[in-house]
Amino acid sequence: MVDLAFALAVTLLIAGIIGSVVPMIPGPFLSILGVVGYWWSTGYAEPSTLALVGLIVVALLAFVVEFVASALSARAGGASWRVTGIAGVAGVALLFVTGPLLMIVGVSLLVFLLELRRHDDVSRGVKAATYTTIGIFGSSIAQVLLTFLVLLGFVLSVA
Repeated sequence: MVDLAFALAVTLLIAGIIGSVVPMIPGPFLSILGVVGYWWSTGYAEPSTLALVGLIVVALLAFVVEFVASALSARAGGASWRVTGIAGVAGVALLFVTGPLLMIVGVSLLVFLLELRRHDDVSRGVKAATYTTIGIFGSSIAQVLLTFLVLLGFVLSVA
């Protein structure tokens, strides 16, 4: 028979994976909640302290990736630090106002326009916007992989 606390933890961990790509769902924090909740339910016995810390660190890394990747990818594409900062702030604001699809379009368009204004060079603007778009998609993939690793690590550490 499956332990109710274990089933709830795995459910939260799966929700964490889904939340990595669905907007407004804090995927990594659901993963942390599942792991810590199970740890609490076992009287702080499982997973071990080392495993618990490792799983939390991986989940926090997934959270950081979400907010840093798109801005840093703009920088990697040649955008200035100013444009990179504006893209980061705009990405967070647009996510809450428009949702994920329009956030991607909005941030990429913003990076393109700001870099075009800065250099008066379409190709540089396109390059920065392309890197930004790839970074946004890449961060989603990284989040899914990291939250999946939390699920896998959890199951292996308590099995």
